[in-house]
Amino acid sequence: MASFVIEGGHRLSGEIHPQGAKNEVLQIICATLLTAEEVTVNNIPDILDVNNLIQLLREMGVTVAKKGIDSYSFKAENVDLAYLESDEFLKKCSSLRGSVMLIGPMVARFGKALISKPGGDKIGRRRLDTHFVGIQNLGADFRYDEERGIYEITADRLQGSYMLLDEASVTGTANIVMAAVLAKGTTTIYNAACEPYVQQLCRLLNRMGAKISGIASNLLTIEGVEELHGTQHTVLPDMIEVGSFIGMAAMTKSEITIKNVSYENLGIIPESFRRLGIKLEQKGDDIYVPAQETYQIESFIDGSIMTIADATWPGLTPDLLSVMLVVATQAKGSVLIHQKMFESRLFFVDKLIDMGAQIILCDPHRAVVIGHNHGFKLRGARLTSPDIRAGIALLIAAMSAEGTSTISNIEQIDRGYQNIEGRLNAIGARITRI
Repeated sequence: MASFVIEGGHRLSGEIHPQGAKNEVLQIICATLLTAEEVTVNNIPDILDVNNLIQLLREMGVTVAKKGIDSYSFKAENVDLAYLESDEFLKKCSSLRGSVMLIGPMVARFGKALISKPGGDKIGRRRLDTHFVGIQNLGADFRYDEERGIYEITADRLQGSYMLLDEASVTGTANIVMAAVLAKGTTTIYNAACEPYVQQLCRLLNRMGAKISGIASNLLTIEGVEELHGTQHTVLPDMIEVGSFIGMAAMTKSEITIKNVSYENLGIIPESFRRLGIKLEQKGDDIYVPAQETYQIESFIDGSIMTIADATWPGLTPDLLSVMLVVATQAKGSVLIHQKMFESRLFFVDKLIDMGAQIILCDPHRAVVIGHNHGFKLRGARLTSPDIRAGIALLIAAMSAEGTSTISNIEQIDRGYQNIEGRLNAIGARITRI
């Protein structure tokens, strides 16, 4: 099992480019199953979860060709339907959470999908009810084999319908949209997720011949079509990486420029970091973060303690709360971090406390951070990455710490961040993979 050894206390300097958005590209790759024609996808990040999904499609019979450094073409002309029922396929799905988004395309195009209960980050319950209820609303039959942990969804021809989702699930919305584009009639999805990832998926599908309206809102209308066609698509830069780099600059008192961030798709992420006192400037489509010796957390207008909480888009993405919590440990002032969506994502704070951070874990969802104001540094420590986002947060903490830290289980970080040590070392970090 690989580890990172991080020599803390080094300032960063220079430019860094965010990778393609992991949460978008997993949806896009699954959508290529909706047509027998070639779909080319650009700006694909070279990360474990994405590479595993690409390999899974190859084994399903999809013709996959690498077109460039970060470009692939997918042609799902001869999908091996027998393989989709094999134990080997189901086992591979169980280790890749993104595989759940194969359900919509497979049911829509082939009339049947079998998938094992997917794994992924250990961040608490991530129920799949929205996915299955939504596809059932389109006329599919659903069966769960509890003994094998296998979901089976079948449909002769999906039928459009109106549905009000019980939660604005990003992957649930994506799955339902991908199923609905080939359904007969019109589908209306209310309380749909409207994150940029879903917007990008809908735009891709429309270029393929789908008829989706209401993009960027929580009310989507989909007129079913008989078939979809090939196209090209470019994945957005990863907003989670952009936020991680902003926090990294603040924690290490560094001056960096984050290039080509697609600023218009960042939502309130820049403003959320400004609430922690971090200065940043938009320069064209780049973000410039100047070196700051100190940064002060704002208070609310009435003087009460700042609360930063996750919310469905256009609220703050939950994937950045771990980073913001770490960044707050060196701010001046205090902040309440409220993680509403997942009940285990704050359980890495005990490691930060061991490093010298002043944090009160109120319950599984809330933590109060009392900033050090860079009065003293965090201490180097032996750490373990419990999930992708906590892993990058711990890496940021280690980069700002005094002394050397070791982070094990970095396969979790590799699932979401492409060659992170190489890119950070190029601008001044001291990270060694062992």
